[in-house]
Amino acid sequence: MKVLLDTNVLLRLAVASHPTHPDAVSAVLEIRHRGDQPAIVPQVLYEYWVVATRPTAQNGLGLTPAEARQAIDEFLKSIALLRDERGIFANWLADVTDLAICGKRAHDARLVAAMQRHGLHQIVTFNKSDFAGFPNITVFAPDEVCP
Repeated sequence: MKVLLDTNVLLRLAVASHPTHPDAVSAVLEIRHRGDQPAIVPQVLYEYWVVATRPTAQNGLGLTPAEARQAIDEFLKSIALLRDERGIFANWLADVTDLAICGKRAHDARLVAAMQRHGLHQIVTFNKSDFAGFPNITVFAPDEVCP
């Protein structure tokens, strides 16, 4: 089974000095250990790029585009990249309409729509509340993945 990783998990994986880096690493290792496969969708990489290349003074990682590209290349070696498909839009539109999603939560709704399209039911994130109220998905914090 594939398990979606939220952008904030990739960001923690990329920064070894971050206090929750070990939690992110342990979660990915545990997903693999139990026979599942960590996965991402292109949106996660777009969001990663935004934060990774944003200056540290603006709550970013301050990476150069070349450094951000190198990090993404490393992620793609070990994490399954699922395709953006036309059907994601229909799922997203139904979800934001049916669940009355407003504002920035529409980004999270798009991740859920991608999960629906690809038949995923689990996501790992440091911000569980971002995914509250979405039906048919299980949301784990990284420290909840590990036994």
